[in-house]
Amino acid sequence: MIKINVLSRNKKWNKYINNPQSYFNSQAKRLSRSGFTNRGNFQFTLLLSESNEVKYLNKTFRKKNKTTDVLSFPFYHVKELKKLLRKNESIYLGDIVINFNKIEKKNKVIFRKHLDQLWIHGLLHLFGYTHKKNIEYNKMRRQEQFLLNL
Repeated sequence: MIKINVLSRNKKWNKYINNPQSYFNSQAKRLSRSGFTNRGNFQFTLLLSESNEVKYLNKTFRKKNKTTDVLSFPFYHVKELKKLLRKNESIYLGDIVINFNKIEKKNKVIFRKHLDQLWIHGLLHLFGYTHKKNIEYNKMRRQEQFLLNL
């Protein structure tokens, strides 16, 4: 099972998602039914943000003075996470920040598809996926597509 704590300080999000917590609760249920999270109970925080805050966080924690679409801050290194997964405990995965200004806004459907792609991408980073090498990128991309197709 997966639980998402949604935080938003920007009212722009409400134009596309009336109740962000409810929206992400339903998305989390889909993931849970897929078997992706059958290794335990997981929790993470999702901050719905905008460019200035994302740029600040990116500069502060990653030393990159630019904005981006999604940031992930895993709570555990991959080896630690794998040990916890074997114990089947409740695990706090970390934090994901999504930049409202980087999501395509043609309509609500396109907005939500792009949003889903970003938070799923961020979630996979919390689980230890990376995309520094082509083989890692391809593995992560396949997993993203599987989860998005749910």
